[in-house]
Amino acid sequence: METHTEGTLTLSGSVIAIGAFDGVHKGHQEVIRQTVRRSRMLGVPSLVYTFDPPPRHYFSGAQILTPIEEKVSRIAMLGVDHVVVARFDESYTKRSASSFVTELARLHPLCIHVGNDFQFGQNREGNVELLARHFPVQIIEPVHCPDGKTISSTRIRHLLSQGETQKTLSLLGWQ
Repeated sequence: METHTEGTLTLSGSVIAIGAFDGVHKGHQEVIRQTVRRSRMLGVPSLVYTFDPPPRHYFSGAQILTPIEEKVSRIAMLGVDHVVVARFDESYTKRSASSFVTELARLHPLCIHVGNDFQFGQNREGNVELLARHFPVQIIEPVHCPDGKTISSTRIRHLLSQGETQKTLSLLGWQ
């Protein structure tokens, strides 16, 4: 797998998963696996576009579940061809949605996988609908535990704060 900074990669075709992917938990793993499967089916590279630090950490100080090196390593284990790591800082928060769309266009996505609540650009001006005006978009539904609760980085942080290490490890799925 090759690692890139934002704006430095151009591809003639790709299938992309976009997200913070903090923890690379079972839900994230499913999104990434679907991306890899789709890319192989279409004969183009798979790509994960992620952020360092995760936006939730930048804006609200949320605990980081996986340092960037660990996150990239876990993504690589899922068979991804490329990962783009965008430095999420004050400058990045001022980036327009159209600028992000322009960067994605350089990757010629045949499909982009995101969650249904995906937002991007300054003040979250971009959303799934805007992305879908420019590219084929596949919304990936949340993954749930056997108890029916959604697996999320927020839930994992909460469980960690409650000392629920075993439940956390189960949701991360990297044991």
